[in-house]
Amino acid sequence: MLSHARIWAAIDRLAERYGLSASGLARKSGLDATSFNRSKRQGPDGRDRWPSTESISKILVATGAGLDEFMRLVDPAETPDRTTVPLIGMAQAGAGRLFNDDGMPTGGPGWEEVEFPDFSRERVFALEVQGDSMRPLYRDGDVVIVSRQASIRRGDRVVVRTLAGEVMAKELKRRNAKIVELVSLNPDHPDRILPVAEIDWIARIMWARQ
Repeated sequence: MLSHARIWAAIDRLAERYGLSASGLARKSGLDATSFNRSKRQGPDGRDRWPSTESISKILVATGAGLDEFMRLVDPAETPDRTTVPLIGMAQAGAGRLFNDDGMPTGGPGWEEVEFPDFSRERVFALEVQGDSMRPLYRDGDVVIVSRQASIRRGDRVVVRTLAGEVMAKELKRRNAKIVELVSLNPDHPDRILPVAEIDWIARIMWARQ
């Protein structure tokens, strides 16, 4: 049921899923930072205010989420709110053959698990940030949830693994049949242009725990 409370709760869950506050989601979507404030959800006369279809469209574009994902957040009763996934370090992700043909970690001695908001049908895993190459957005010890199956658009934050075993987190600038252009999150680290033939996989950062 598309109730007023469920629609607003879905917006809050979407913001949390992508590591944002409600005001952060509004700003990322090109809206006024107060657009999703709780005080804006009712009018002065106490009547319910509903988010516009335009604002919902903008938050989906800004996060890269699909309408089906948003609707699952409107009615999450069929799936648990949280789940656990394998956690590996960035250095581990670049070493050896740790992923199966489905793009998921194969597991290993001492691997940990972390709890995070459930992504339902998405196949995801967690990476622990190591070092300062992702600052100021992500710091050493932060955990990012990534999906190798999620669609990737220009401006998305991604983790890339090369066939040589190098693992990096960047922002996707451009991708075509021959090259992938990546913008560094840390201005002290260079942007990269990688031939597609040298890339093992690209995974979209879906959520971050800081």
